[in-house]
Amino acid sequence: MYYTKEGIPAEQVIHVATYTIHYEFVQNFDVAAEDAFAWCTEYNPEDMTLMQETHATRKVHHIADDVLILFDTFSNSSGKTVEKQKLVCLYPKRLSWTSTHLTGPNMHSQFLYEITALSERKSQLKFTGLSMDYEIKNEDDAKRLGKQLRQMDSEKWRLLAHEMQKELR
Repeated sequence: MYYTKEGIPAEQVIHVATYTIHYEFVQNFDVAAEDAFAWCTEYNPEDMTLMQETHATRKVHHIADDVLILFDTFSNSSGKTVEKQKLVCLYPKRLSWTSTHLTGPNMHSQFLYEITALSERKSQLKFTGLSMDYEIKNEDDAKRLGKQLRQMDSEKWRLLAHEMQKELR
């Protein structure tokens, strides 16, 4: 655990993000909306493999039927180990869920996932992201990062959509 010079655990300190980055995208699924929701919210340690995250682990702690905390550990691009804790709240009646970063480099970032039916056997995920960045120093870098995050997250969801459709067909 990291501490401030005052001896306070770093996780307890509220940081002010220099920039908030908003982005969104949609991902179509060739499965029914309820099936897509069930598959997407069935969190387990193998999730990192599905997302092709090498050297990554996930632990899942259920707090209640509709609330869980994910403990993700992985190596970043410079080889440094990064740990993230995410609070996930499920809203099954609305086929939606949120994921809020409690710790890690993007602490307080929040993501909204909403699945809607397009037909009996087709559905769509609408992803809305709010990424908090504590390092960015100017608006151009924030815009560039927003485009990168949108591209990276939408690519992961294309991969997940493919895996989901393989499993559920």
